[in-house]
Amino acid sequence: MSSRQSANSVFSAAFVRTADGWNGAEVDLSAAEIADDLGDAVQEHLGLNGDELALLCVEVEDEWFAIVRYQGDQEPRAFLSDAHAGLSDGLGELFTELAGVAPDKETPDLGVRPAGDFELLSDLGLSPEELIELSMEEGALPADTLSVIAERLAFADELDRLR
Repeated sequence: MSSRQSANSVFSAAFVRTADGWNGAEVDLSAAEIADDLGDAVQEHLGLNGDELALLCVEVEDEWFAIVRYQGDQEPRAFLSDAHAGLSDGLGELFTELAGVAPDKETPDLGVRPAGDFELLSDLGLSPEELIELSMEEGALPADTLSVIAERLAFADELDRLR
């Protein structure tokens, strides 16, 4: 099976919450073939070894973004800014799978449609309503939206350092 690279420009970074705040690392997802490979890449790049809380943040050019939450042995929780990401993007297919979305190729594109776990950041200070509102903001680019989310969750400095 070949990797599911994106034809668009991709930025991906993972952040782990520590006693001192958040630490981040850029994550290479180019070899990801299945959804589990995403979690393996996060674990490898951050050196995770326990029940740490980690967030994988991915932005694909001006198209979409995804956030995946990993914590210990729990199933990953994913949010995708646009459920249509998997229709035209190989990497997007992996995130639609994680978000539990079955892209409908027959339905016309009705604009941005967030999908997945809307509550994955609620215990960190970002409500489901705020997450949906941010992801659907008219004219906002995925990079800008992730910056706002990172600011709200207190890892904006780490995100900026990695960009």
